[in-house]
Amino acid sequence: MNEPDSSLNISIVQHAQQAISAALDEDHPQQAVKALLSLHPADRAEVFSDLRRSEREQLLARLDIAATADLLEELEDKLASRAAETLSNERLADVLDEMEPDEAADVLGDLPPDRASEALAEMEEAEDVLPLLSHDDETAGGLMTTSYIALRPDRTTAEAIDYLREVGPEEETPYYLYVVDASRRLVGIVSLRTLVVSKPDTVIADIMDPDTYHATTRTDQEDAARLMVRYDLAALPVVDDEGILAGVITYDDLVDVLEDEATEDIYRLANVSDADLTIDSPVGLSIRRRLPWLYVNAFTAFFASWVIAHFEGLIAQVAVLAAFQSVVAGLGGNTATQSLAIIVRAIALGEINQGKNLHTVLKEGLTGLLQGIAVGLAAGIGVYLWQGNAYMGLILALALIGNMLLAGLAGALVPLSLRALKLDPALASSVLVTAITDSVGFALFLGLASLFLPYLT
Repeated sequence: MNEPDSSLNISIVQHAQQAISAALDEDHPQQAVKALLSLHPADRAEVFSDLRRSEREQLLARLDIAATADLLEELEDKLASRAAETLSNERLADVLDEMEPDEAADVLGDLPPDRASEALAEMEEAEDVLPLLSHDDETAGGLMTTSYIALRPDRTTAEAIDYLREVGPEEETPYYLYVVDASRRLVGIVSLRTLVVSKPDTVIADIMDPDTYHATTRTDQEDAARLMVRYDLAALPVVDDEGILAGVITYDDLVDVLEDEATEDIYRLANVSDADLTIDSPVGLSIRRRLPWLYVNAFTAFFASWVIAHFEGLIAQVAVLAAFQSVVAGLGGNTATQSLAIIVRAIALGEINQGKNLHTVLKEGLTGLLQGIAVGLAAGIGVYLWQGNAYMGLILALALIGNMLLAGLAGALVPLSLRALKLDPALASSVLVTAITDSVGFALFLGLASLFLPYLT
């Protein structure tokens, strides 16, 4: 099978964007609309996002209801809400009715409350969206859609198939059929394949699977996504506290959650606390979100400098120590970063339970120790051959072993401790671990050097 050529796709998108801008500049808006609609919905959103605000408004005014709904579903949340605000209440209501309930709820949730209320009042299918607005965005309830198919267990397969023909499910609806009792409590699940291959008079209760994986409306979205990945589910039913089927999380929402959570963890490991920041974020916003942790880093750097200052006389006597102290701190930091990345990932994927904490810390400590021995011996021998001083090589080797042992322990202990305190393990881990490895590395190396000073001079 031939894989799609990404460079060709980029070229098509860029060409479409240029054609749309040129058509609008020449006052040919219908040509611009035609060029936009010739693209895949995802590519439309990319092109639309890169247009000037005035160009976006011209296009929105000429798109039909269905095309506008498709566009808002593909746009990033902030841009979708800004586009929605330019529409009249009546037109916005029609667009929201055309959208998937969960996508419509996301747009309404980002609008000013008064504007959202006005749009809801105009909608014909507001009852599908209203239940979704009561849940937090980062829960299964906020992620689910009310667009799903439910069957009664006493129906026959022939009746169920007739019902499917009647409702005409959307293309995006995963072909899991959920079985509910008279109170709409989830009692089972049946696949479309099972339904089709069964005899027409077979009762749904006889072919359904009563053991269903599900989330509650209050389940964190990351836990819901983890459940879908673990059991290879294309869709996950969501129930309320009484077991009543409230909605379904689909595979496309799963991808969005995994992307959001991965972005959040990567940013926080780099000390960026706002996962909504992008390359296109305004400079002022980027500074406000990124600067606070730089102040924290500055404080920890000054602390490490304070440690070095206590050995100022030693460095004055043996100037070459200044060249090697950064080696100890740097390798300790790299060791800690390796451990930190592995532990934060394991926590995010639910691979470390409370009973494995001690084992995990000891294992990372042992790994750091063995790495320290391997690197320390190589560095010590290298320094001896370079400087001709065996004691300098010994000091560097011992300092590397000690600091890399500590780095392994800290890289595991810090994120696990933050999790125990109900804090995000990725948020401040790298700052704390770097402060530990730098300060202890300097102190250890220069402290050993002071003990061996007679042999260094």
